[in-house]
Amino acid sequence: MQGAVATLPDNIKTAVRNSGGGHYNHCMFWTVMGGVGTANAAPFGDLKEKIDSTFGALDEMKKLFNTAAATRFGSGWAWLCVAEDKSLYITSTPNQDNPLMTGMVDKPGTPILGLDVWEHAYYLKYRNLRADYIAAFWNVVNWDKVVENYESALSGGTAVFDVPLA
Repeated sequence: MQGAVATLPDNIKTAVRNSGGGHYNHCMFWTVMGGVGTANAAPFGDLKEKIDSTFGALDEMKKLFNTAAATRFGSGWAWLCVAEDKSLYITSTPNQDNPLMTGMVDKPGTPILGLDVWEHAYYLKYRNLRADYIAAFWNVVNWDKVVENYESALSGGTAVFDVPLA
């Protein structure tokens, strides 16, 4: 459904874009996080190799991701994605948009890691210190799930959620 938002009838397009996008984005957000020590603390396998070959190293990928998250004006999301050609890229989207929304976003693709940069995600703990929130995110990324999402994206699927989407 997310990939077809641009083709929906006008009378439901906005509702699906906002509510459906919000549901999808938050499902991903909650599943790509885990408690400290509950998952691999870094990418591994084919995803690690792809990050290294694409960005030079994990720390370089994090810098680009952090910049995408920090510079997203207002509310939105930062994403690590798999493009149609199987390359990795980093982007951000406004509001509840996500890279699956072909025809609605600058660069469509399959997100494998997403960070919510709406103020509601961080304001109680971090106030207006978005950069501190972004830095802390890396302490709870569940790389096992991100690797699973990467493998799914390579085979033509989307992120694998542990919560119902219906």
